[in-house]
Amino acid sequence: MTMLDKEPSTPAQGEPLVVLSGVQKWFGELHVLRDIDLTVHRGEVVVVIGPSGSGKSTLCRAINRLETIGEGSITLDGQPLPEEGRALAELRAEVGMVFQSFNLFAHKTILENVTLGPIKVRGQKREDAEKRARELLDRVGVGHQADKYPAQLSGGQQQRVAIARALAMEPKVMLFDEPTSALDPEMIKEVLDVMVELAEGGMTMIVVTHEMGFARTAANRVVFMADGQIVEENTPHEFFTDPQTDRAKDFLGKILKH
Repeated sequence: MTMLDKEPSTPAQGEPLVVLSGVQKWFGELHVLRDIDLTVHRGEVVVVIGPSGSGKSTLCRAINRLETIGEGSITLDGQPLPEEGRALAELRAEVGMVFQSFNLFAHKTILENVTLGPIKVRGQKREDAEKRARELLDRVGVGHQADKYPAQLSGGQQQRVAIARALAMEPKVMLFDEPTSALDPEMIKEVLDVMVELAEGGMTMIVVTHEMGFARTAANRVVFMADGQIVEENTPHEFFTDPQTDRAKDFLGKILKH
């Protein structure tokens, strides 16, 4: 076992927080999520990997209801996902999301980007929101950039701001949809380092990524998807050293040779 691999027997952390049951999703004729059953426990870090087009991002977006589902159910902390309106906005406040593109407001400063949600959605006082935002920006290593605009920051810095912005809402779970895929290689590590720190701090995380080093280092569980299905799930150590399915062996054979 290398230093990279977590202990093989990482137990489930707390009670179930995100539960997907019998989830189906179609885009027209295309069956993009097939019978997905997945339970993520409080404090658990689940990394979702698999070939392009396997349904990973759709799965991630369904948990935030950015994608609707055709059949099945998704619950967050025991509550079904609301359909729309105020309840949906409140749900999204509970579920932090970090995308490939940073989605920061270009015309607002970094500080304003991070305080907008807490003030507008959570009803926090501006001074409280700003104090917390500065703490979070310091935590992700961009505190000195608070008064700049997104265009003045590197991609890696912008993505760390996006993480701080999601954390400012005090979410119950953080979703990461390929958060490093738009970044230059030297910026990837600075974002992954922040994510590893979050994981070590006990944040519940669902991470769709191509970064196998992160999966080995930070995940409690690896979920391998192909063709819209969960084909295999296991601890990182077991998955990377002893994949059980031909599909997983084939995938790992292709990516780990390079």
